[in-house]
Formats: sequence, C-alpha cells, structure tokens
Amino acid sequence: MPENWPTTTTRSRAYAAGPSLSALKGGEGICAPVNKNLLRSGEGMDEERMKPPLEGLRIIDISNVFSLPYAGGLLADLGAEVIKIEGPGRLDVTRQGGFSGLHADNEPGPDPWNRAGTFNLLNRGKKSLSIDLSRPEGREILRDLIRVSDVLMENFTPRVMRNWELDYPNAKKLKPDLVMASCSGYGREGPYSPYPAHATTQEATHGLPSVTGYPGDVPSKAGQSFVDFLATWALVTGALLGLRYRHRFGKGLWVDVAMYQLGCYMLSEHILDFEVNGRLPERIGNRHPWCAPQGCYPCAGKDAWCVLSVRDEEEWSALCRVIGRPELKEQFATNAARMAHHDAIDAAIAAWTAHLPKFDVMERLQEAGVPAGAVFDARDLHLDPHLSSRRFLEPVEFPPERQIGKRRIIGRPWRLGRTPLHARGGGPTLGQNNREVLQEILGYDEARVTALEKAGIVGDRPTKLRPLVHMEMDERVRQGLIAYWDPDFKARLGSED
Repeated sequence: MPENWPTTTTRSRAYAAGPSLSALKGGEGICAPVNKNLLRSGEGMDEERMKPPLEGLRIIDISNVFSLPYAGGLLADLGAEVIKIEGPGRLDVTRQGGFSGLHADNEPGPDPWNRAGTFNLLNRGKKSLSIDLSRPEGREILRDLIRVSDVLMENFTPRVMRNWELDYPNAKKLKPDLVMASCSGYGREGPYSPYPAHATTQEATHGLPSVTGYPGDVPSKAGQSFVDFLATWALVTGALLGLRYRHRFGKGLWVDVAMYQLGCYMLSEHILDFEVNGRLPERIGNRHPWCAPQGCYPCAGKDAWCVLSVRDEEEWSALCRVIGRPELKEQFATNAARMAHHDAIDAAIAAWTAHLPKFDVMERLQEAGVPAGAVFDARDLHLDPHLSSRRFLEPVEFPPERQIGKRRIIGRPWRLGRTPLHARGGGPTLGQNNREVLQEILGYDEARVTALEKAGIVGDRPTKLRPLVHMEMDERVRQGLIAYWDPDFKARLGSED
C-alpha cells in the first residue's frame, strides 16, 4: 500500500548512527553484560527503554527496488545508522521511472528523484552516499566503509560482488566479524543462481500462480511484488540473527536469502500433498478447499466487497440468521452439502450483501461470530481507526527545503512493549551525506573528497535518468491507472502528531 503521495486507490478485484559496535572496547555499548537483578527490580530502566535496540550499529545498504530497501528502512527504525549507497549513474529504480509511484502532491519539482513516494517510504531514516561502484575508486571507498561497519547488505545478482572481490569470503578479510546479508532471486549457488529475477515473474517459478486464480481460468499473480516483501522479513530476521551470532561467538556470519525459496515455502502444503498423495491442486478462486461457504461478495457501492468464511455449523447457523435465510440452515446442514451447493449459497449471500455497505456487512457478521472482512482500498486503510490507534501509519516531517511537509508512511508490523519505535525521517536526497560519510566517518581530507567529486566518483545529482512521464491525477483515472483520487485528501487525513 503506498503512502499518501497523494492518496490514491488502485482497482481492486474480488480476491478473497554512531561508531561501529565492534570498535567499542571492553564490552561497552549494547554488548555490555546485563545486570539481571537490576532488570528485575525495574531500576535504571527508564533511560534504557528509550534507546532503540540497534543504536550504535552501522549498516551498509547497497540496495535496489523493494525487498532490501524496505528491510534497511525497518532496521533504521530500530535505531541503526543505515548508509544507502547508490551510483550517480545507477539510481535505485524507485527514485525514477515506473517504480517511483507518485511524487508529493503529484508535483515532480526540479528534483523528482528526491520526491518519489515509493523511495521515501522504503528508505526512510537512512543516510545517502552516492558513489560510482563501477570504478575502482568507488569500490575502494566501499572497502573503507566495510572496515568500520557492522553489517553489509546487498541485492545484486551473485556475479557482481564476486567480480568486485567483495563477496563474503573477501569482505570478511576487511572486517573479520562482519555480518553480511545478500538477497537474490535464486541464491548464490545452484543452476538458477545466475538468473536475474523480478518478484512478479518469479511467482511463476515458485508455483504460486498455479493455485491462484479461478477454476478453468489462467494462472494469476497474487499481488504486487508479493515475494519481495517475504524477502524483506527474511532479510531483517537474517541480519538480526547474524548480529546475535556475532554477539555470542565473536564471529561474522553470511545470510544468503533466495527469494525463490521463500516463494516455494508458501506452497508447502501443496508440495507435501503431492509428495504424499501424488495430488496436484486446482485453482479454486475465493473458495476454501474443504469448508463452505467462503467467498468475496459484492456490496452496495462501486467496487465494494466483503469476504466471509464459515468453518463450522455454529458459524453457518449464525450466517443464516444474519442474512435472514433460516431455511438454509437445515437445507444445507452439513459441510458436505454446503460444498456441493456452493453456487446456490453464494447467490443467497450476495443477494443480502448487495444492498449494504461493506463495513456494515463486516460488522454485522463479526458481531454474530462469523469471520468477515471488508475489502479495504487505500483510502480505507489511510482512514482506518484501528491502524491509526496502533500508529501503523505514522507522520514524518520532511525538512522545509524539500517542500514536502508532513506525510504519513507505513510503520512497522510489530510493536515493542518497552521501547517506542518510529521512522527517523523520510528518505535521503541523493548524496545528502556524502561529505559526512567520507570526512567524518572515513576521515578523508578535503583535498581527497574534492578530487573524488571532480572525477565524478562522488556526486549528488544523477548522471543518467529514465524519462519522467508526468500525468495529472484525473488523467491517471481516465487511463485506468488508478480507480479514483481525493483532491481533499489532506483534509480527510486531518492533522496527526
């Protein structure tokens, strides 16, 4: 779901900063021994509980598109100093072109690569170092940065880091206790490993479209870059596991995330079914393989839907009572009967839902004990009181010079009971922290930095850009790129601290 850049809704379909940790001496920092008696008493916790858990860690983030950029953003939320590396001639694609989403207020401005909504969401709270890694001088900067960092994360195809002699066996020579997390389509070994991958096409190779879609129809993709976000969670977890391993044993660790395997994991029950029973699944649309009824039903209004799922006789009885069809309870008293007459039951449910708003349908069924959920679009999610109460959509204030203002972005899918977390600003402008990293962290002198800038090794403006196709919001609607948009979206969202 995109953040409000501005609020839009896609067409829906009825588918159910600090020093390197290892540089700290004598067990200082977050590696210090814990006084358990102190923790039990609760003394001294007020100050500690306010510190984000990854404070003092430095992460190098050489990422592109969705999976790793988002993982780096979440780690920045947890307090790590995350330095995102891009080349002036090789920007993260979410800064530009078709991947950038919308710009703030749909105004590209003179620097659209810094105003892209998708980039600012995924890369929130990071620093930006823009260096040309295709040149030896750029890779030497990266080597120096590895020496003073804790984690290196990258999502190139495997050959890139090997060719640069910066794969894990070489990178750990620079920093023996380095934690490295790599993400690629098919992993670093195996016959598919050289293949470039894209999440939406990879769905085909890990088998998900074979079970997604309607009976007798073509295989269907599950959603937008579905496996990218599975990879995000794996990368966050992998980086934290690597840090835990280093904390316990004093050694580095390499985490090799293959998006292909993550996707296959989502088919695990079907893989087991074939291994045990020799049975291949069929596409069944919104229905459940062994419970009925289950479906996505039309509600009052344009493109409005509600999903429900009945698992047992008690829920079936409640459903019949709510929709005013008590005779159906006895007519289809068993699950077998309901499975056999699913079409007729669907028609009866749809006749009731069609005249009610989707949220009314959801609330009436939930009150009766029937699992149900309205199909939320982007507007619904932005205005949802539950998400607001959990601070899942949180405001981020951009510096005045960026002329973006305050925007809501997606927070984290978890909360910590003792430590409040928050996004630490929007995404950085290209090369925003070049001199900070080169001079303050790496200790380069003025002459060296100036020479790197003059040679084009370091920069803060793109040397190559994809063509920008700007389109007014109403035209996006006319072309079917979005379902609708709210000109008064800021008033709808209101102010939130």
